[in-house]
Amino acid sequence: METLIASAPDTQDTEASQARHQWDMKEYLPHHEGAPLVKADHDETLASLAWASGEQTQLPLIWLRDHCACDLCRHPQTFERTFMLMDDAALAVHQMRVEQGNLVVVWQDGHTSRFDAGWLLQRRPSDAPPATPVPASQAWQQGHKPHVTAFADYMAGGQARLGWLEALCRDGFAILDAGPTAGGEIDQVAATIGPIRATNFGGRFEVFSKQAPNNAAYTPIALELHTDLPNWRQPPDIQMLYCLANEAEGGDSIFGDGMAVAEALRERDPQAFRLLAETPVDFRFADETTDLVVREPVIHLDANDKVIEVRFNNWIRDSLRLPLEQMQAWYSAYRQYWSILREPAFRLHLKLEAGQMVAFDNRRVMHGRKSFDPTTGRRHLQGCYVDYDMVESALRVTARQLAGANLTQS
Repeated sequence: METLIASAPDTQDTEASQARHQWDMKEYLPHHEGAPLVKADHDETLASLAWASGEQTQLPLIWLRDHCACDLCRHPQTFERTFMLMDDAALAVHQMRVEQGNLVVVWQDGHTSRFDAGWLLQRRPSDAPPATPVPASQAWQQGHKPHVTAFADYMAGGQARLGWLEALCRDGFAILDAGPTAGGEIDQVAATIGPIRATNFGGRFEVFSKQAPNNAAYTPIALELHTDLPNWRQPPDIQMLYCLANEAEGGDSIFGDGMAVAEALRERDPQAFRLLAETPVDFRFADETTDLVVREPVIHLDANDKVIEVRFNNWIRDSLRLPLEQMQAWYSAYRQYWSILREPAFRLHLKLEAGQMVAFDNRRVMHGRKSFDPTTGRRHLQGCYVDYDMVESALRVTARQLAGANLTQS
């Protein structure tokens, strides 16, 4: 379906500048905004385009042919590219013109490509990364307060879900509140994001005191702040914990942003920070049926020297195998990091109530708890992991749905 888009007149091409029709480009993102094209020229390698609003750009002809959205070049159902770039005859232009405010290219082999002007404007060459609704991660500041959304509002979708997903990506932490407690609600939340990621502990797991535990989480003891499964090459991304009951004495949950702690260590002792970021150590989980081992540094940095991951788990850290001259320095740096992690300013304490769920980025936000007495009441949490890629996907789809709804209403 074509949408008519009005624009102010332009002397270069009066008919094209008065209005343009939106052409389908097999895209889920809306591209309805943007002035009509008023001019299109080309030489042997480049197309030169001008819009009624004054924007101008150049695009390689091969880029235009590569992005043709017709049913011969993109699958009509999957929208995946089917055109192959290996036919040189397909890359030469026979004619280029502006039609209905958009671009039409007829190639030497007779193929015709149609490009929406708004879509082209969105994709003109630039060093800037493409706009995305996914916010960048930010370390917690002192006094950080977590984002809270009602369970029912989140499940209804819309702006409430979008805000919660944004907070989870930005802060690595978000809370759902006032949910039911029949059991299995965590599966409903996970289903809005993507498949549950299974580990050696299964898919959905039950957190309560067990008679024969294979992990400290299944005991009533206090748990120091930690990240889960640092012994995996790819530790789980997002962890969700849904509280079904929390009547026992004690058992308060504790959270800390490992990214904020790492940045504090970088500021206080740059040498210790570098040592933890550049020295791989061993992590290992082993029981009767499993033996998972990896060697990685405690702090992971990206190409821009930003902290993107922390592996911190005192139970799963294996024997320290380093040259003798490095051992004392590593222990000193590790203790400094741990000391900062214990400072009240870097900790968030919560007494989870039945019907509350916390979700956090396991690769930066640590979790722990105070000890509890299982004889004083029931304490039962259900947990699972989902991939961060699927969280971003859910965010983009939700934002796209809201944009489409706003467009329809306008």
